[in-house]
Amino acid sequence: MARLIDLHGTALEEFDRRVRAVGLTDWARPTPCTDWDVHDLVNHLATEQLWVPPLLGGARMEDVGDRFDGDNLGEEPAASWAVVSREARTAWLGLSSLERTVHLSFGDVPAEVYLWQMTFDLAVHAWDLARAIGADEALDPDLAKELHAWASDQDFGPGQMFDAPSPVGPDATAQDRLIALTGRTP
Repeated sequence: MARLIDLHGTALEEFDRRVRAVGLTDWARPTPCTDWDVHDLVNHLATEQLWVPPLLGGARMEDVGDRFDGDNLGEEPAASWAVVSREARTAWLGLSSLERTVHLSFGDVPAEVYLWQMTFDLAVHAWDLARAIGADEALDPDLAKELHAWASDQDFGPGQMFDAPSPVGPDATAQDRLIALTGRTP
């Protein structure tokens, strides 16, 4: 489980690096997530981070309600991201955080499952953000490899969250395979 905590830290750093690279005029740029511009994408991840402390603390979705709906970035998006991501990371690093049960919208799951999902989302959206702002798209190779292995065992299927996987060649990197698995074109 310590390995997963480390992977999460790497994924968080990958996303954070891209947020810090967003220029003043980049916030309205389109992203590979067709319904979101850069601001929407970063807000999505910030909102996810806001959920971590209460969920790891035992709260249920209905306990939190609509508290995190809307724009959670305010006038200083990068600074807001830095605060909420730090608070989420602190919660994950808390004693016995991975031994808990988390009450998610689809049911109760071990915190380890939730952390895999959060790590996956941070990494894939780090790639999305890099593509949107023209930054370096390369993810940590070990992170990409581990997430591809994990994601390959999940039943994402084409649907509400992802398109059908994109084809990749036999020599594709773990990162390209990971990105393609989500329906994106590496």
